[in-house]
Amino acid sequence: MKIIIRAAKIIDSKNPFHNQVVDIQINQNRFEKIGKNLPLEKDYEEFSHPGLHLSQGWFDSSVSFGEPGYEDCETIPHGLTVAAKSGFTGIALQPHTFPILDHQALIRFVQQKAQGCSTELFPIGAMTKNSEGKDLAELFDMKNAGAIAFGDYKKNCTNSNVLKIALQYVQDFDGLVMAYCEDPMVKGKGIVHEGVVATQLGLKGIPAIAEELMVARNLALVAYTGGQLHIPTVSSAGSVALIRDAKAKGIAVTCSVAVHHLVLTEETLTDFDTNFKISPPLRSEHDRMALIAGVLDDTIDLITSDHTPVSIEDKNVEFDIAKEGTIGLESTFGALLTVLPLEKTIEKLTAARTIFNIKSTPICEGNDVNITLFTPDSDWTFTAQHILSTSKNSAFINQSMKGRVIGTYHQGILTLA
Repeated sequence: MKIIIRAAKIIDSKNPFHNQVVDIQINQNRFEKIGKNLPLEKDYEEFSHPGLHLSQGWFDSSVSFGEPGYEDCETIPHGLTVAAKSGFTGIALQPHTFPILDHQALIRFVQQKAQGCSTELFPIGAMTKNSEGKDLAELFDMKNAGAIAFGDYKKNCTNSNVLKIALQYVQDFDGLVMAYCEDPMVKGKGIVHEGVVATQLGLKGIPAIAEELMVARNLALVAYTGGQLHIPTVSSAGSVALIRDAKAKGIAVTCSVAVHHLVLTEETLTDFDTNFKISPPLRSEHDRMALIAGVLDDTIDLITSDHTPVSIEDKNVEFDIAKEGTIGLESTFGALLTVLPLEKTIEKLTAARTIFNIKSTPICEGNDVNITLFTPDSDWTFTAQHILSTSKNSAFINQSMKGRVIGTYHQGILTLA
């Protein structure tokens, strides 16, 4: 494909064209020319859009699809199409499938299912066999097969020694451990954030300290082992403070926050809508503001959709027994711009490649094309009609949005939203 993208404003703080409106000439999968008022050469198509912006392709560090085992929730090819139309040219696939992605054959299987898609899939391997927290999985073999990190999705490793050994072991091959933080004994039978809203609704609460205790323990293990750790989807003010302090001490830790924790709070639970039943739970306004502050001062490294498809049979039930999770690929960008500046949003949606040691492709002549196209200016409301995923369990239905994804260009494929 030969194309000239007209009058696009580049958003990339490390790029010499940052905040400049330019034309971009692409030949197949290469940036051929970047400049102003480029002539239209033979065999080239033109693409333009009012208020067009572009950046390096976005990467989502926590995505679930279901396949293998839960194809009724989402398949890999369709999920990657949704990701491309939502602005993501790369996603990290969580391992909680059936069977769990805990050995190299399954890592290769999910990669094979992603062949031919414009959005790349990077598997996360389970840290322990069957994600049971007892014995380490085949970490080295999975790394060689293409796994970019190791973690047991939404499962806290209660055995501190297992996590310690994992942190030590992966140092031999530059692996990365991800550790979800939630003390199951403190959580108990809680299903929402412990606070006034939980009391009013008569729902069992999960105190923020359930997360913060494990954050503190895991930071101590990283300091002891000299390893590196990624803490996904932090949700409380206390967790942000602990990680900020650890970074100031030079501890090698990174972390992410889910979009819904930056935008929504426990106040959304008043109608017992199970789309708002999420793990970790939606917390207080105080926590939400602390998370935003953590993004702005770079204590929080990444923002993820934490896209988790759940079937209608598991969501359209009583709140107590409904499965946790919300989809979020389609709503990520529009929701973030309601609470964050544009440049910070793009920074946090593109930083994962550095943390997961994946090659990035800056926007410059001669490089491969890996870009996201968007406009930041439109105000609109996200409805069920905007959901592209197979599962429809979105916490953002009827939420105000700002800005729209236009599409992506990656691996020689232009995908329009």
